Amino acid sequence: MNKVYLSLGSNLGEREKNLARAMDELERRGVKILRRSSIFETEPVEIREQAWFLNCVIEAETDLPPQQLMNMLLEIELQLGRRRDVKYGPRTIDLDILLYADTIVDDARLTIPHPKMAERRFVLVPLVEIAPTALHPTLHRTIAELLAGCSDPAEVRKTAS
Repeated sequence: MNKVYLSLGSNLGEREKNLARAMDELERRGVKILRRSSIFETEPVEIREQAWFLNCVIEAETDLPPQQLMNMLLEIELQLGRRRDVKYGPRTIDLDILLYADTIVDDARLTIPHPKMAERRFVLVPLVEIAPTALHPTLHRTIAELLAGCSDPAEVRKTAS
């Protein structure tokens, strides 16, 4: 089994239910969730004129190779109503692989670690909550160090959930 960290986000519809449905579907498909961060309400970063997101990060185990895991995430997004009409636009669910053990993948279809994770507070804040000492395999810094050096000004606030 490989330890993975996945980012989940939603800013359309019943955002919290969308996150829960995605986690249920991951588990139904054999991805074992070990830990989940708090849920954070986060300011959009690329297209600012849209609803705020709910985001969380999960630590999970899978025996799927990286590309098959990514394919599964895309299937779940589609099943939960994700549309890709506008890049960085509103979405019912967004699922990303942040880290996959200490694996590095860099091909046309998939990049692991996630190429923008070190620049995004909406990823780093929940990730540091559950894995502050996890090491970024190409930057050779812990998640806590990445968050401390992150210049992203976007607001990230913990929800009551």
